[in-house]
Amino acid sequence: MATERDYEIFEAGDVTLQSGAVFPAMKLAYKTYGTLSPAKDNVILYPTSFSAQHIDTEWLIGPNGVLDPTRYFIIIPNLFGNGLSSSPSNTAGWFPEISYHDAISVQHWLLTERFGISKLALVYGWSMGGMQANHWAALHPDMVERAAVVCGSARCAPYNYVFLESVKAALTGDPAFRNGRFVEKPVAGYRAMGRVYAGWAMSHGFYRDELWREAGFTSLEDYLVRAWDTVFAKRDANDLLAQIGIWQRGDISSCVAFGGDLDRALAAIRAHMLLMPGATDRYFDIRDNEAELPRLVNARSAVLHPIPSLHGHRAGNPISIPRDQAFLKAEIAELLRK
Repeated sequence: MATERDYEIFEAGDVTLQSGAVFPAMKLAYKTYGTLSPAKDNVILYPTSFSAQHIDTEWLIGPNGVLDPTRYFIIIPNLFGNGLSSSPSNTAGWFPEISYHDAISVQHWLLTERFGISKLALVYGWSMGGMQANHWAALHPDMVERAAVVCGSARCAPYNYVFLESVKAALTGDPAFRNGRFVEKPVAGYRAMGRVYAGWAMSHGFYRDELWREAGFTSLEDYLVRAWDTVFAKRDANDLLAQIGIWQRGDISSCVAFGGDLDRALAAIRAHMLLMPGATDRYFDIRDNEAELPRLVNARSAVLHPIPSLHGHRAGNPISIPRDQAFLKAEIAELLRK
């Protein structure tokens, strides 16, 4: 979590959401890296993933990183519900249902109104960020030149939805959850959520081969305690529920423009598309990307390059996994050459 304000706030004002509800004084937190070129043609949008704030994902940005701020102007917009942008934890009273479509609408407003940006060289996203990248490519096909969907999908698959139901059940089973919201920190709920997540986020092979030892853990229990038991406790529990809702409702076709027709939504995409599922990801399953690929009929190019890793979903966010980092870096460099 950011300990001091190292980001900017875009004041969106009163925003009419996809649901028809009006969100008063909506705020989008964002941070930029690098310099916007005079032609404004070097922009990379890098939306955040589940429970992440920009500080959690900016490790990927650097002169020798996957995204190079010496060449590109990189913007990380913090997804609603992450505690920096408008979230239950910083919004008085009722917090309405928000969709990815709402998030992309406000992000689009930020880019066009504040920066005068009309083209995106790349939208790069992992997990919920990857779902946002898909939404961007479908909703703004004339603006997005390339999109990298890392361990993400065009809509939340039923299997993925069920995974999130188990996460919600673990978290809300805590007695701190009363009358539809958390009234205090759910200490037991955080731990239960982490234990559920540990089984889904990593692969069978990760546990079979005891790859947690490579990170310095002395036993499986040591790994679960130190890596998972408190990983979500840094976030407000009501914020976590809000983002789970955005995730579960995720569907690029769920809007007036596409009327729920996923084939039509995928056919609207004209960017160079790179789909990079984790080969062993359990909830953003590679089969969802395999089904999407042939439906990207109007994309400038569309390739499926799974990350060959036993680190499951975490292969797409390999902070301390050099081999997976190298794979991502090479793939993005190739994409940016198109």
